[in-house]
Amino acid sequence: MSEFRKTTCDDLYFITLTIVDWINLFDKLEYKDIIVRNLAYCIKNEHLKIYAYVIMSNHLHMICSRGEKDLNELLGRFKSYTSKAFLKEINENPKESRRDWLLILFRRASRKNNQYSKHHLWQYTNHPVLLDSHFIIQQKVDYIHVNPVRAGIVSEAHCYKYSSACLDGPLKMMGM
Repeated sequence: MSEFRKTTCDDLYFITLTIVDWINLFDKLEYKDIIVRNLAYCIKNEHLKIYAYVIMSNHLHMICSRGEKDLNELLGRFKSYTSKAFLKEINENPKESRRDWLLILFRRASRKNNQYSKHHLWQYTNHPVLLDSHFIIQQKVDYIHVNPVRAGIVSEAHCYKYSSACLDGPLKMMGM
């Protein structure tokens, strides 16, 4: 494992998880909801602590920690499980008009890396950034919360449902 990807126990990290080739998979709510359900599971069962997050159209940012457990190991399992759930949704949802296009793109991405058999959905790295000062933590929280504003999705950060800036967002409803 490269130094770039290492995380240590009890530390706080800014994490970015991105869909391969920046494909806008999360434009549809079904896929965002898969992420929310799986993050809620990780919070409840895997000691994941999320302090700030945003789910955008093709990536998510989090400020998180995992206590005494390996954060990268959990993120790897999270990406594996959600990839399978995304593929199931793509294949089984009759409303998914992009099915063939998405499957072609994810199949093409799998050919770039022998680790993946048929489809590759998440970029390999998590880009963990250690947050070791109050200034850096606040800078990353602001970056996360303003992301949907900069993207032109909402005019104010608290109006974006899939963000910790929203007081009644889905993870807040689940006890985050």
